[in-house]
Amino acid sequence: MFFPSTANMCEQNNTIIVSIAMTILLLVAFFCRIKKQAAMAAKNKRKKQPKLPPGPATMPVLGNMHQMLMNKPVFRWIHRLLDEMDIEILCLRLGRVHVITVASPEMAREVLRKNDAVMTSRPASFAWRAFSFGYKNTIGSTGDQWKKMRRALASEILSPAMECRMLGRRDEEADHLVNYVYSHCNNGTVDVRHVTRHFCGNIARKLVFGRRHFSMPPPANSGGPGHDEGAHMDALFTALDYPSAFSVSDYFPALVGLDLDGHEEVVNGLLNTFGRLHDPIIMERMQEWRALRRNGVERREVADFLDVLVSLEDAQGNPLLSLDEVKAETLEIIIATVDNPSNAVEWPLAEMVNNPNVMKKAVDELDVVVGKERLVEESDIQNLTYLKACIREAFRIHPYHPFNPPHVTISDTIIAGYLIPKDSHVMLS
Repeated sequence: MFFPSTANMCEQNNTIIVSIAMTILLLVAFFCRIKKQAAMAAKNKRKKQPKLPPGPATMPVLGNMHQMLMNKPVFRWIHRLLDEMDIEILCLRLGRVHVITVASPEMAREVLRKNDAVMTSRPASFAWRAFSFGYKNTIGSTGDQWKKMRRALASEILSPAMECRMLGRRDEEADHLVNYVYSHCNNGTVDVRHVTRHFCGNIARKLVFGRRHFSMPPPANSGGPGHDEGAHMDALFTALDYPSAFSVSDYFPALVGLDLDGHEEVVNGLLNTFGRLHDPIIMERMQEWRALRRNGVERREVADFLDVLVSLEDAQGNPLLSLDEVKAETLEIIIATVDNPSNAVEWPLAEMVNNPNVMKKAVDELDVVVGKERLVEESDIQNLTYLKACIREAFRIHPYHPFNPPHVTISDTIIAGYLIPKDSHVMLS
């Protein structure tokens, strides 16, 4: 019987050990190679992935909220950061929200044209929610409610037919403005801001509610605003400052109700003012149209925007809009229209007073196009090219607001090579 020698057995064991060791070394080298390649691939991927726009350092959870609270007004702080960092796009993180500020025409075109499909939503805020009665008008994200109100607004209120129908009321208020200013020009001063703002308020109330004054009979002060009209205008121009006021609760919704910055108290006070002045007119008009439907009486022609909203019907002949929807839409129309015309008068006129040559050219153009035998009419505007150029230049030098209403990205996107995450708030400066 054959038995292997001890030397042969030792040699075989050594061979097996060496083979196992070589196998282990090869496996280790293989896995190290794979790991190195994976690390290099991840590094290259990180290099290729766009970064967030530049911005100040952030804190955990808070982001830049502590800096925002210490730098009021916020829009000046943002503009100062843009100047100090010498950049045209800025990223702030307020809570979990990335707030992107764009300050160049090229990037703005990317936002509004190239990425318009991604920027279709609007941010939720306490003020917008309050003024829209729970997003019951065209404010807010796109959806069935937005489409319903947008359709009613575009086809009925902003139609060319309605524009022509309301021409007489606009002319009436323009004549009223001229008479009011003329009556205060006897060796006295005219507060342009006061006059233009209340003129815009008169037009808004006349177009929406069909009346210039809330009180009946109107105040006997040469056609000027009464107490209610003054309170109305103060509330409207205050309301314009709050939808994009960088409220803490807009970025930390769990804090709604604590009112850490006082915004909620102001907004609720404004709503009380609007309700006191608007609601009686709206309720009276809805009851009137409800009675017309119930009695089968022939409908009268709509006289103002409120009539249009209240008279809309669905396929079954029922009112299309609820009470809250009518309240929300009337308030939206007034807020959206009251400040632009007044700013369009105040700033161009201020620049012309400081530049007499510009004023003279504008007056000469009016004398040529309109003459001195009649008043300016809306049909003359298309021929007043120099005056329109002055107004556009004033718009450029004196923007109405620091930022356009913010957009919300519905998905990740790229602007100027930077990553803009989903749900970011994008503002144009």
